[in-house]
Amino acid sequence: TLTKNDITEVKGMKSPPAGVKLVLEAVCIMKGIKPVRIKDPTSGRMVDDYWEASKKMLMEDDFLNGLRNFDKDHILADTIRKIKPYIDNPEFKPEKILQVSKAAYGLCSWVRAMEAYDRVIKVVEPKRAKLKEAEVELETVMMALRGKQAELKEVMDKLAALDADLQDKKRRKEKLERDVHMCTVKLDRAEKLIAGLGGEKARWTAAAHNLGEQYIRLTGDVLVAAGQIAYLGPFTAIYRQQSLLAWVAACQEKGVPCGERFKLEAVLGDPVKIRSWAIFGLPKDDFSTENGICVDQGRRWPLMIDPQGLANKWVRNMAKAKGLQVLKLTDGNYMRILENCVQFGKPVLLENVGESLDASLEPLLQKQTFKQGGSMCIKLGDSTVEYSEDFKLYMTTKLRNPHYTPELCTKVNLLNFMTTPEGLTDQLLGIVVAKERPDLEEEKNKLIVLGAENKKKLKEIEDEILRVLSSSEGNILEDEEAVNILQSSKILSDDISEKQKVADETESKIDVARAGYKPVAHHSSLLYFCMTDLANIDPMYQYSLRWFVDLFIRAIRDSQPSDELELRLHLLNNHFTFFLFQNVSRSLFEKDKLLFGFMLASKLELDAQRMSSEELRFLLTGGVAMGEFSTPKPTGPSTDWISDKIWGEVCRASDLSKVRWRELARHIAANPKVWRRLYDSLEPHAEPLPDPWSKTLDVFERIVVLRTIRPDKILPALTAFVSHALGNRFVEPTPFSIEPSFNDSNSVTPLVFVLSPGSDPMTPLLKFADDRGLRVESVSLGQGQGPVAQKWIDLGAAEGFWVVLQNCHLAKSFLPTLELVVEQQLVEGKVHKDFRLWLTSYPSPIFPITILENGIKMTNEAPKGLRAGLLRTYFSDPISSPDFFNGCVKDDAFRKLLFGLAFFHSIVQERRKFG
Repeated sequence: TLTKNDITEVKGMKSPPAGVKLVLEAVCIMKGIKPVRIKDPTSGRMVDDYWEASKKMLMEDDFLNGLRNFDKDHILADTIRKIKPYIDNPEFKPEKILQVSKAAYGLCSWVRAMEAYDRVIKVVEPKRAKLKEAEVELETVMMALRGKQAELKEVMDKLAALDADLQDKKRRKEKLERDVHMCTVKLDRAEKLIAGLGGEKARWTAAAHNLGEQYIRLTGDVLVAAGQIAYLGPFTAIYRQQSLLAWVAACQEKGVPCGERFKLEAVLGDPVKIRSWAIFGLPKDDFSTENGICVDQGRRWPLMIDPQGLANKWVRNMAKAKGLQVLKLTDGNYMRILENCVQFGKPVLLENVGESLDASLEPLLQKQTFKQGGSMCIKLGDSTVEYSEDFKLYMTTKLRNPHYTPELCTKVNLLNFMTTPEGLTDQLLGIVVAKERPDLEEEKNKLIVLGAENKKKLKEIEDEILRVLSSSEGNILEDEEAVNILQSSKILSDDISEKQKVADETESKIDVARAGYKPVAHHSSLLYFCMTDLANIDPMYQYSLRWFVDLFIRAIRDSQPSDELELRLHLLNNHFTFFLFQNVSRSLFEKDKLLFGFMLASKLELDAQRMSSEELRFLLTGGVAMGEFSTPKPTGPSTDWISDKIWGEVCRASDLSKVRWRELARHIAANPKVWRRLYDSLEPHAEPLPDPWSKTLDVFERIVVLRTIRPDKILPALTAFVSHALGNRFVEPTPFSIEPSFNDSNSVTPLVFVLSPGSDPMTPLLKFADDRGLRVESVSLGQGQGPVAQKWIDLGAAEGFWVVLQNCHLAKSFLPTLELVVEQQLVEGKVHKDFRLWLTSYPSPIFPITILENGIKMTNEAPKGLRAGLLRTYFSDPISSPDFFNGCVKDDAFRKLLFGLAFFHSIVQERRKFG
């Protein structure tokens, strides 16, 4: 930090401060400059004076360079000794000197630095010397070390080579051991696979062969299957089969490969799923199974024609676990509930659909979805809601023969779910066995559920095996997890198969035992279809399957028991046939009761093959005239009674397929006088036929002959036939009575009077209610009477009196509300036990089907015939009252007079038909 200016400053001092002098003295001592000897003015002695020496020193030109290049490594010890007192002098501190002179400060710092360096160098120098010696020794040792390291490296290289060779040998050894172990494992796994899957070879080979054949036929089969789902849904089983046969033939003719015996179940059916449908209530017949596949596989929402409610029951059970919502178009909030179901993916059952659908359902039927904000949406009415892929829509209608517009048919999958004979027989068989042999039916149901679970598990296991086999890469024997899965799957599969085999054997034994009751189920199913055919005669003749099943169960309970199975079946058939006839007849007009009896008799006779369908068709139609007579018409005075019409029908009767008919026309032509007795008889239906026809023809065939000659007497002949086939009780008149219908009813079942001209059931109904001490409120429906009727129904249901709604056929606008009231308000537990809803109506197509099917119907009209007229008179009030009948003092005269009056009244009633 010293500069020439600093030195110049010090040189210029005439009388320097003590500190500056002190510093310069120290500098002179360090540089070895001797002081000047002068006399001390104070003491008079000679003393050393460094100031003069200092000035000479400062005057040197290279003074600063001398300081910089000072030989600090060779400072004399004597110099250090002399400088020591200065270093220890507190006045020699740099900071104090700085206060006197900056230049002196630099020189002070230099002196102190030199002293400090010397002090340090005396300690370091010996160490430096020792360091040199050590470095020389180290170099010597390192040279020796490098030699040894070279030798060691040579040895280590040899060792590494040997170690590498050892490791290679070890790896080869380990690889061989692994190969041996893997080979052992593979052998073990191979044995397991062979043991586990070896038995599948034959089955899988056959399955692969079948799949290969199916692959060839796939195009045609899928084409026909798509056609059946798209077009054949509304049709009957027979028409479906005819259409499929025609389609298969057309495919073969055009060279499209397809199966000769096409079956929708084989092409699109899933056996596990079909079995689960049966558990949920779908009948097991092919027709119902095809309908189930159409519902499951169709792209359009199903609209099921379901008068018996089978599809409704099946859908309710099947979709119950998924949160099914059951709606009607008449529900006030059905659209809001539907929107929620669409958004959250819940299934919806829209029941009791009419012949048209709400226009707001159009987007849903056509699945008009669109993307909005990254989500799939659909517009329902004025609302836009998110559309869930899990949403399902099912629709059912109670209409037996609905007429839907072509536009609607293209938007829905229209399906005919009407009961088939096979499906109903199986259902009734389950009911009768459950009542007669509950142990068998319970075991059967358990086995069905167990079988469905087993089949489902087997399918899942087989799928898992195929998945593992197909997804395994390389050698499957090397995949331990795959082999373990296959082995465990096969063990489980064999266990389930064994259990299923035992279950199938047990089920077969149960089926054999159940088959003993099959005649009753078959007989009852025939009766059911006779009953449902009545709807073709009058729209009021509607009966539900549930009502029929309830009657069937009551008949099983009430019929005469027997330990002998054949006798028990005979008694049950007879009892149920008449029990059904009674319950149906009380809802029929007199003109239709004989017809229903004949329908029952002819259906049972046809089933027993005691009647020919060809002869029945001839009886109903008289045959079809085809030009000239097959046998020339006889001429002469004895044949003048034979008209062209009679002879035409005789010739057509002679053309019937049975051999016995072939001689009829020739026999009549040869014996006109003998046959004229039949033509002229007052009771030709009771007249014996000429020989040999009286011996060769049975009762029904005699009616066929009577049809040709005296068709005006067919009705009494049919009465005799029904009496012969079913018993006399089926043709005896049944007096009108409210009590049996009332006894069959309950508080939630409406009772319907089907009116005829001149009939009024109010009088006997009021008398019947009065005898029981019950209050009756009646409303004659018409304009503005709907709210009044609703009010009385609400009060009656709460307080327990009877409500009569008269002339329902006049209240078209109120009938949907009435249907809703019956379905939603008249529910067990919500209605007083004494409440009854009575309805009166003329036959009308607008009357709610659900009320007709589930209600109890009665007719009240003038009796037909003297016997029926007398019975009606004697069973009517007040004659039916014991007090009135036995109350006259002159009992004998009174009874004769009463009989004469009743007889005259019945004759007058019968004479009405003649004007």
